[in-house]
Amino acid sequence: MACQVEVSLGGAGSSSTTSSGIGGSDGVGGSGGSGGSDATVGSGGDSSTGAGGWVPPQFTPDKVDLLFVVDNSGSMADKQELMRLVLADFVDGMTNPLCVDPTGAAPPVQPPSGLSACPAGTLRVRTPVQDMHIGVISSSLGGHGSSACQAATSASNVDMARLLARSNETSENDLPTYQDKGFLVWDPTGSHVPAGDSDPVALAEKLSDIVQGVGQAGCGFEAPLESFYRFLVDPEPYETISVSPTTENIVLGGLDTKLLAQRKAFLRPDSLLLIVMLSDENDCSIRDEGKNYLVAEAGAGFRLWRPRSECATDPNDPCCRSCAQKQDGCPEDPTCTGPDGNAARLTAAEDPVNSRCWDHKRRFGFDFLYPIDRYTQALTEPMVVSRSGELVPNPIFSDLDPSDDNTRTRGPQHIVFTGIVGVPWQDLARQNALGEPDLLGGLNQFGQPVGGLKNAAELADPPSGTTLSSTWEAILGDPANYVPAADPLMIESAAPRSGMNPITGDAIVHPSAAGWNAINGREYTVPPGSTGDLQYACIFPLAEERICDAGTQSCDCTPIAGAPGDNPLCRPEGTNDPADPGARSTTQDHAKAYPGLRELQLIRSLGERGVAGSICPKQLVDTSSPDYGYRPIMNAVLDRLSTSL
Repeated sequence: MACQVEVSLGGAGSSSTTSSGIGGSDGVGGSGGSGGSDATVGSGGDSSTGAGGWVPPQFTPDKVDLLFVVDNSGSMADKQELMRLVLADFVDGMTNPLCVDPTGAAPPVQPPSGLSACPAGTLRVRTPVQDMHIGVISSSLGGHGSSACQAATSASNVDMARLLARSNETSENDLPTYQDKGFLVWDPTGSHVPAGDSDPVALAEKLSDIVQGVGQAGCGFEAPLESFYRFLVDPEPYETISVSPTTENIVLGGLDTKLLAQRKAFLRPDSLLLIVMLSDENDCSIRDEGKNYLVAEAGAGFRLWRPRSECATDPNDPCCRSCAQKQDGCPEDPTCTGPDGNAARLTAAEDPVNSRCWDHKRRFGFDFLYPIDRYTQALTEPMVVSRSGELVPNPIFSDLDPSDDNTRTRGPQHIVFTGIVGVPWQDLARQNALGEPDLLGGLNQFGQPVGGLKNAAELADPPSGTTLSSTWEAILGDPANYVPAADPLMIESAAPRSGMNPITGDAIVHPSAAGWNAINGREYTVPPGSTGDLQYACIFPLAEERICDAGTQSCDCTPIAGAPGDNPLCRPEGTNDPADPGARSTTQDHAKAYPGLRELQLIRSLGERGVAGSICPKQLVDTSSPDYGYRPIMNAVLDRLSTSL
């Protein structure tokens, strides 16, 4: 039996199948829906009944299936490296949890492994995991039928949520995995035939190599949410995707039997399912239906259509539509008629291809992405909707291999979803007695100075010293009603924003002004045209600076013609003062992240089964400290597992 105390790591649904959108006969898209449910799922328990399609769920307390979903678009190499640096601690925290006495103090000597007994008078903080599958997938699902993100450009563009174990982004799966199945197996008791890994150091090294090999040459239309759905949930993952030459709609063909075989081997019915997502951009899970692929279309100067004027003031207005849709029941809108008499299109400056995946309804009159409800239901409901529109058993809550002797199945309380995404760590950190974000001494809900990140209950409470109703109001707002986050740093915008962080008081610095804040540095002048970009939610210093020349991959300080070059990621020209509003050099000394709003929506909807962390670490200097790198978020995951294992 394990006691439940917070301990830091050591230092060394379906889619919306009936709502119509720009699609079918209307011409651009398919079924849709926006926003997503903000309902919080209850905690459940092993005494669940069969109501609502459930059988009494069961799981094996020391068995975990751990899936990493790693963004592999440009700019992710630095974040992948930071993840690598804490994996050994994380693996050790799962396989050989600390022993502590009733006061929470650890004895001077810890057992050498999770198979060893704790010293007299102590208990482990959680049950050691003795049986674990660990897999890694990327965020790249190709161009969804568009001309973007083709395999000919980069093989990493079309990973299609299959398990990865490659040494670099251009290779095939060439790293060792358990029986070449694509995932690792932790098996200290030798219960598998053949036995899996029993050395935690070797296991962490193998996992680190796999995470690094994901690379950053993947599709810029990152779809981490749909990637986990495709691998774990989709009853009929397609093999091919194409565009019909007659209807110009998406056509899905075949069945990805390779993925289904990987899922069957990886996902046991009675494990605790832990999903850890790492992404520095907002999710862009494009609906694979109708003409939704057009939001990713980058060929031949293609531009999307203008939205009706109602979208600017109320995206929920029934007449907020794309000018390419039917306008039945709405007044004539002159902004919808182009000079050629056809539906008006946006200009290149208004529709930069590289920043298409944000604020769709307001900017385009139509939401091209899967609703968040799809992913909430996938992690909480026993049934999901198949490609043909039928309700079928959810693979997550099913026995995928009836031929074995394991008939136990998990319930939604046996799932933990973690998002390490673009959000200031200051917004998520517990606050000390002075109301300051403090990863070392912040107070939990019981007033204990344990530091770390807020848990689900604390995120739902008002942040100290503010008039906010909850931290969610600060970082997310009300997306379903298009109410922006109270923290202006969490507002997606190409134009410079204004205001201040409601928790820290840090003011946003305009590009023309001198100054610097500790969260995102300063706003900058986004280059116009097809390059496109958004302002940053947060930034952090790079471990090693890089010089941006023509041959440097994913470098943010490469000069752009006509741009003032005032990006806060770049070292100031001729000075080391970051507050200098002058031009920046071509040396990049900071990394970036954008508001991860859709991932945060899903985390909020999952209640206590969601864990939120910042992809922008507080510090990268003191490697022994609990606030180093991604240690705070991995500690938060371990704390959450202490209530489940």
